[in-house]
Parts: sequence; C-alpha cells; structure tokens
Amino acid sequence: VQLQASGGGLVQPGGSLRLSCAASETRFRINDLGWYRQAPGKQRELVATITSGGNTNYADSVKGRFTISRDNAKNPVYLQMNSLKPEDTAVYYCNADIYEALNRRWYFGSWGQGTLVTVSS
Repeated sequence: VQLQASGGGLVQPGGSLRLSCAASETRFRINDLGWYRQAPGKQRELVATITSGGNTNYADSVKGRFTISRDNAKNPVYLQMNSLKPEDTAVYYCNADIYEALNRRWYFGSWGQGTLVTVSS
C-alpha cells in the first residue's frame, strides 16, 4: 500500500494551499494520520494529527492557520494551510495507519512520498 501526498506548490506569504493524502487504492482505509514536514537542514516535525474519529491536534506553530480534516466516506485526508509564512516552507509528508478490510490487515506507520511547499514572494 502507498500513501500519495499532493497539493504542494509555490505560494506567496499570506496565501493558502490544501494538501491531500490518499491511499493508493480505495480498498485501503486510512485510520489515524499525521502530517509532518521537513525543512532544509532541519529535523522532520509533526504538524497535525487526526484520528479515525476526527479528533485533531496541532503543533503550536500552525494553530489557527492550518486545519486537518477528513471525509470518512472518502479516502483522502486534507491539510488546509492558510496565512502561510516563509517558515512553513518544507517538504510535507503524511504518515498513517491503514486498514485493508479484504484481507483484515493493518499497515502501521505508512509514509507518503512528500510534497514540496514553498512560501516565497
């Protein structure tokens, strides 16, 4: 199973982007998920998390600006990023526990390939 992160790009400070993380096939169900980011020369950090029940948590640096959400009827989990700052520039990754009902199998801690967000004027 693969997670696919998308939606990154170049945006001006103060702008918005919406990232999406989806499992490669609809038979895989995303459960708990976290968005992480890694800026050049820095360690990967946790940005936001969401449980299968919809409970959310955010890093202090993004509270009030980022919103993690999901539609449990569909596959993707989203990260809406508003009021972006240059310090938000990073590669964003999603990491999730995934359940495959057909084979009753769990895939814990699966990583997506990352999507680059650049905030610059």
